[in-house]
Amino acid sequence: MRKHPIAAIATPPGSGGVSIIRVSGQQLVGLAEALLAKPPTTRYAHHFFLNDAQGNRLDEALLIFFKGPASFTGEDVIELHCHGGAHLSQAILNRVLELGNDWGIEQAEAGEFSLRAYLNGKIDLVQAEAIADLINAQSDAAIKGAARSLRGQFSDSVNQLIEEITQLRILVESTLDFPEEEIEFLESSKANERLASILKKLQDLVEKTQQGKILRDGIRLALVGPPNVGKSSLLNCLLGEERAIVTPVAGTTRDRIEESITLQGVPVHLVDTAGLRASADVVEQIGIARTWDAIEDADTIIFMRDLSTTQSGEDSGLEEKVKAHANKKAHIIEVFNKLDLVDSQKRQLGISTSEKSTIHISAKTGDGIDALKERILSLAGWQANLAAGIFTARDRHLSAIAEAKESLLKAQAHGLNGNHSLDLFAEELRLSQDALGQITGKLLPDELLGKIFSEFCIGK
Repeated sequence: MRKHPIAAIATPPGSGGVSIIRVSGQQLVGLAEALLAKPPTTRYAHHFFLNDAQGNRLDEALLIFFKGPASFTGEDVIELHCHGGAHLSQAILNRVLELGNDWGIEQAEAGEFSLRAYLNGKIDLVQAEAIADLINAQSDAAIKGAARSLRGQFSDSVNQLIEEITQLRILVESTLDFPEEEIEFLESSKANERLASILKKLQDLVEKTQQGKILRDGIRLALVGPPNVGKSSLLNCLLGEERAIVTPVAGTTRDRIEESITLQGVPVHLVDTAGLRASADVVEQIGIARTWDAIEDADTIIFMRDLSTTQSGEDSGLEEKVKAHANKKAHIIEVFNKLDLVDSQKRQLGISTSEKSTIHISAKTGDGIDALKERILSLAGWQANLAAGIFTARDRHLSAIAEAKESLLKAQAHGLNGNHSLDLFAEELRLSQDALGQITGKLLPDELLGKIFSEFCIGK
């Protein structure tokens, strides 16, 4: 961590009612006094006028001084609340940096305030990440999940597991020097039962973090298929508004259209694409190329066909091309549209088969749309019954938990069958403990720590 004070605009770029400039560092009371022309009162909103180097007034503002360690970063923190013009905010930041030369103040890097809060023990790594997740939350459920992580519920679950593994390690390792008594002692202490209990709690954490990742990242869903099968109509149906142009003319959509909705609190990023076909039209060719890009990026692909027409072999081959082009983890849902254009017997058959391999819908009337929504969430792994208690999670959390689980399963496999196995048992417990420690940042390489905070915004 850089030792000198840092400063940045903490509010988003652009114009608004209020902009906040944040400064953090050691011994900043002198800077606060220079700005106010008097000593600051801690945690008090001081009204003052800020001038430039020539004495010209820049703004009428508020200054709040937080004396470390009772601050977000654990250092002295100054917050300037000024009017929210983009150029004005930058001018005030420049003035602060200019006045701060005597204190060695420099422009903050992305995430540096949160990094200092973490390194100074104000928050753990999960809570730091939760701040970014809370800012970027795309649904009410995601807000609640991020807030749970920020309050420490995720960290508490991890730390409880670490403590239980630590106690079991102490029990196991304390017997290594007494081979004639170790097995009997460990059996009487129910070491295997305690390990099984830890594994059960870890599995509960696996399920919650898997749900938390879905809640944080959402689902990227691409609508693809031949022209004129109703992709844009389905987009409009899911959005509940006429976002995409719909006409009977094949090839109406020539570019990808992106919108977002939420399903049971899960953000779903919809991508409507140009119909896949051979075309001599240069503009349509560009749109089709972007369709293939969307297929590569998607978590879920809805491959659409027209139920009211006879499907050609070319369409069947097209679906195989889509499957080959998609990433290996993507889910593909085969959807037959225009259920409203077929006779009642076929319509009833279509609705009844919506729980099987294909979904039959009418983007015009809404028939089958609820079944489609359920399929999208089901394939993503979403479990609504767990939503009330989950917290947002990231890939690195899932990887660390999976690593811890693997080590605990190996420990369970070794069992308590002699001194050699006991050594392995103890070592696997240590490895699982280290893996969980990476989640909260207790055991994390510096380069990974830097990467995590570099993804934050400037001023946070």
